[in-house]
Amino acid sequence: MKKTKNTKKTKSTAIASKANQGACCVNVWSWSIYAYWFIILFFIASTFYILGRSHEFTHPRTNVSVVEEALLQSEDYIASAKEQLVAGDMDAAIASLNAAIDSNAASNTYTLRGEAYMQMGDYQKALSDFDSALEIDGMNAVAFYDRSLLNTRLENYDAALADINNALAAQSMKPTDVLNLRDLYAKRGQLNLWLKNWQGAVADYTNSLARTEGSISANVYAERAEAYTALGEYENAINDYTSAVRVISEQIQAAPTQDMREEQSSNAMGYFEKSAALNLNIGNTDAAKTDLESAFAIAVALNDEESMNRIQNLLNGLN
Repeated sequence: MKKTKNTKKTKSTAIASKANQGACCVNVWSWSIYAYWFIILFFIASTFYILGRSHEFTHPRTNVSVVEEALLQSEDYIASAKEQLVAGDMDAAIASLNAAIDSNAASNTYTLRGEAYMQMGDYQKALSDFDSALEIDGMNAVAFYDRSLLNTRLENYDAALADINNALAAQSMKPTDVLNLRDLYAKRGQLNLWLKNWQGAVADYTNSLARTEGSISANVYAERAEAYTALGEYENAINDYTSAVRVISEQIQAAPTQDMREEQSSNAMGYFEKSAALNLNIGNTDAAKTDLESAFAIAVALNDEESMNRIQNLLNGLN
């Protein structure tokens, strides 16, 4: 009996020992799993941290508030400069634009400063600013147009024509409210007229008149009449001078000053005289006389004695 009890006790001890070993194994295994997943999660977190830091180095964060403040300052300076340009205070306008460029060197800011320099007669600085504007934005139609005006003043007509061509292309692809195609075609027509490209001038003036944006200028009709005259197309030229006078008669009352109304009236008088000369060339004496009588009436209204005497002599010759 004692042997049986001892045997049972031995078996119980063995079972307990195995149970303890199993519990120990389970406990060790559980800790291994936790350690394994901790390492994985630590590795993932470290990876994202490193990637985030590298992205921050390659793409540094911009201080938005600083950028916005600089832009607002630049806009304030530009607004002040525009008012100063209208008021004719070029020195103050340039000072404002210098500050704007220091805050935000934008293409349009250089263009505005170039316009101020051009009005002051400092053509080299104006040219440098227009060049800078176009280096920043190669589709700045206003900068091309302004540089064309500058090259025209410098009598560099080929360069002016190239710039106006670029202005037309830029305006077509990237329109700006500051310009319109009607005025750009008219400007190119004028350059072609000065370069004695009569056909090109006629085509550009015709394109200008066909546009709907902007207002029609009597000068466009009158300058196309000059091109027609050079081509020997006298009737077309006469029709254009008549249209130029019609535009003046429609717009003269809206002229803001008396000086401008007198200037427009003087232009109309000149167009009547040119039309009279063309009518004489094609043998239309009656039409020529009518044109001269109209010119004389304008001279009387302007109290222009010199023109009155000249036109009266022409009328006497016809009579």
